[in-house]
Amino acid sequence: MKKIFFIVVFLVGGLAADTNETAQILSDYRLKLEMIDNANRNNIWFARHENYNIYKTKKAEFEAILEDIKSIKNKTDKNSLARLNDMERRRDALESQMEQLSEFQNAPFSGLLKSPEVPPMPSISNPFAIFSGFSYIKKIRQDLEGYDKLSRDLDTLIGNLQEKDGILERIMEFDTSDSFSVLQENNRVLIREFNSAYDIVLTTASIYERKVNEAVTRASNAIEDETKRTFFIFSIIISIILISFLLKLFSKRFMSANERSYIINKVINITSITIIILILLFAYIENMTYLVAVLGFASAGIAIAMKDMFMNILGWTVITFGRSFSVGDRVKVSQNNISYVGDIVDISLMRMTILEDVTLTTYLENKRAGRVVFIPNNFIFTTLISNYTHETLKTVWDGIYITISFDSNYKKAMYIIKEITKKYSKGYTEIARKQLNQLRQKYNLKNTNVEPKIFSFIEPHGLTIHIWYMTNSYAALALRSTLSGEIIDAINKEEDIVIAYPTQTLNLRQAAKVKYSPGMEEINE
Repeated sequence: MKKIFFIVVFLVGGLAADTNETAQILSDYRLKLEMIDNANRNNIWFARHENYNIYKTKKAEFEAILEDIKSIKNKTDKNSLARLNDMERRRDALESQMEQLSEFQNAPFSGLLKSPEVPPMPSISNPFAIFSGFSYIKKIRQDLEGYDKLSRDLDTLIGNLQEKDGILERIMEFDTSDSFSVLQENNRVLIREFNSAYDIVLTTASIYERKVNEAVTRASNAIEDETKRTFFIFSIIISIILISFLLKLFSKRFMSANERSYIINKVINITSITIIILILLFAYIENMTYLVAVLGFASAGIAIAMKDMFMNILGWTVITFGRSFSVGDRVKVSQNNISYVGDIVDISLMRMTILEDVTLTTYLENKRAGRVVFIPNNFIFTTLISNYTHETLKTVWDGIYITISFDSNYKKAMYIIKEITKKYSKGYTEIARKQLNQLRQKYNLKNTNVEPKIFSFIEPHGLTIHIWYMTNSYAALALRSTLSGEIIDAINKEEDIVIAYPTQTLNLRQAAKVKYSPGMEEINE
């Protein structure tokens, strides 16, 4: 009996051990199934398939509720009315849910199976478009990478489902209940559906990848071509700038006249800028006809709105090619009853710039100097502008006058004043004679006498002697000041010459007339 007891105990213990081991195996398998299901829920393919199934379920419920509503709609008892209200609320809720899931009503993967459209390549026809080309390549590669990720996610999902099928096979070796059989069948249906989708994805991905590679190749070639063209164009521009710099350096070093050097530099700058603009226009404007048409339509409005600008440019053309004015010339301009005398320091497309100097005009009228005056170029058509240093001329006639009394020895005074004037203006007289002779080649000059001129005129207070002489156009006040002092000193040394000014002479005699200097009224005392 003891022997039989031990055998029974051994068998029962073995069965208990096998049962515990089986339970542990099933528990491990269930845990793996749960992990696979959790991983699948985070997969976009599985989520969309679940949404598709949910939509079908909601649709079936919605159709069933519609049938129920239809069957009890005509009933008027209290229970039927309450049930009808409940069904209508469920119908509205289901309709709202179906509306949110409407994209899944036809197929679960319609949005995923279709590859993104390859956008058209942007026109890469200028240096800035190169950056657009790189952005385009980056975008389509990102789209391709995103679609590749979708295919990898689908492949991962199929692998998980196949792993799940194997686990279910092993579970069914221990547990043959119908629940696992149904679960395995549903899982295999999913595998077939996802395998079909995977075949489509592989084909679509292959076609899409070829399209992307073709677009990348075309964009890369366009970028390369535009880069070469840009490098070539900018090499030409840099060469033009370098040549302009060398020409200006040459003119500055070998041109003796500053004005000529300045004009040459201006011409070089304008020519260089014009050539560069033309190069850029012809290089980067694809349709010149379109540009001409646009400018034609806009020309009327531009001409009206920019009339002054065009007149300034026209004035600049006249100034530059007509040689009426040059940088360094001393000019006088009057505007609003105010006169400005100064030197031209710049001539641009829009205006001439004058630096006001200390002159007789500033002494007599403005009482100030040193201002920078901007004169629009169109003033040469409407305003009288005097040029003191036109062409080769660098001298100008200047004059002073002095009044002596009527009883002075005026012939002696005129001789003294003329000799002093000749002495101090001799150098400028010779310079003026040479300058005028040079101008004979361009102008019909009748009278080139530049010797000092002296005139005498009867004035109310005495005899006024006017002296005219050649002086430096840029420093007329200096010689005027020198001559004034020298003439006064010389006249004061002569006893028979008296400088006249408003005076009154009284002769106190009975019944005699009181005599005044010329210009005064006579009074009888």
